[in-house]
Amino acid sequence: MRPRTPLVVALVGWTSLGLAAAWLPQAGLLWQGVGILLGACAAADLLALVRLPSPELRGRMHGVLLLGAPGRVRLTLANPSLRHLRFRLHDLHPSMFAVQGLPREITLEAGTTAQIDYRLTPSQRGSFAVPGCEIALRSPLGLWVGRRTLTLSTTLQVFPNLARIGRDALPAMQDRRTCTGERRRSRRGEGAEFLQLRDYHRGDGLRRIDWKATARMRKLIAREYEDERDRHLVFLLDTGRRMRHRDADRSHLDEALSALLTVAFVAIAYGDAVGLMTYGGSRRWCAPRKEAQTMRRLLEQVYDIQPSLEVSDPLQAARELLHRMPRRALVVMITNSRDEDQSGLELAARLLGRRHLLMVADLRESALDRSLESEITDLPGALRLHAVHGWLATRRHHRERLRHLGVEILDLLPAQLPGALVERYLAIKRAGRL
Repeated sequence: MRPRTPLVVALVGWTSLGLAAAWLPQAGLLWQGVGILLGACAAADLLALVRLPSPELRGRMHGVLLLGAPGRVRLTLANPSLRHLRFRLHDLHPSMFAVQGLPREITLEAGTTAQIDYRLTPSQRGSFAVPGCEIALRSPLGLWVGRRTLTLSTTLQVFPNLARIGRDALPAMQDRRTCTGERRRSRRGEGAEFLQLRDYHRGDGLRRIDWKATARMRKLIAREYEDERDRHLVFLLDTGRRMRHRDADRSHLDEALSALLTVAFVAIAYGDAVGLMTYGGSRRWCAPRKEAQTMRRLLEQVYDIQPSLEVSDPLQAARELLHRMPRRALVVMITNSRDEDQSGLELAARLLGRRHLLMVADLRESALDRSLESEITDLPGALRLHAVHGWLATRRHHRERLRHLGVEILDLLPAQLPGALVERYLAIKRAGRL
């Protein structure tokens, strides 16, 4: 409980009257009377505030909250008492989120319900517990205010920014629409999807003969196949300590998730099955599927992933993925490697390359590129430039070693990842390399 401005002003006036009574004795009785009246009013108002019931917080609704995008939150408040209530309300949302429309001055008449809307802009992904609301309840005469907490525990789920995902995937979707009129070319004796039965031609393998149809038709009948277009795409996502690096207020893991969801959206539109496995921190596994709910399943799996403090082990992740994925797939590994990671990365590439086509998206910090562009004015700057050139040369050498192992390698900034991954995925698909 604390006094409000009207009571403080009244006390200052009463004190001033007491100072005047020191020189004007006839003002002493007035000062005493005002003091008794003010004390009685303040005490009665304080007692009324203590007995005043709190409003009820009956609901908190919100739509899909996206990282960095304003979202609406609606609170439902009810006044079950027979007196109107006046209070200032503030929701106990995560303190790092930006908010518009709070705190709010509210007056609830007796027995009424009100809905309060405000805008919340999340700055982090994940699940966030909101225990309730805090109110500053005014006394009936407005002399006192008491702080109370209205409890209603709910969870805010903040997803990656889907608007950015749609923007990055738009060129690929337009390219898909322009290609819808192309015929699916068939080829004899190859592929994996059955197309039709036809007469046997010279050069067809014996494995392609359909013996039941041959016996029925009394002539050689062969099976014809078409190029298989429905592929398996599996993301192998590093969630270890290296993915904690931040560029432009976004962690490398945030950028990796945006790219992952962008490519997944495009792949599902092209009819491919998409899956996910994480390593280096929290372990998540989402088996490849191409159903309509695949994007929702991926979002539920990744929206709350945060980079850990663990050291990632790509070789162990490759072994686990081989156990989970017996069918050939395009495996997209997203990581941020260093020199000490190369031996494990090369062993993982050799292991995965026996069954899958591997693409490695290796992120680098934008500070390296900025250091190459900065003007050299002193010896420390020159030494720093020399160190960066040496490190990048070593990184290029490691990339070449991975290319010799048949790995598709991307070395790029986090902000470049979505567009580059989509472009490379479509190139691999058009080339029929799976």
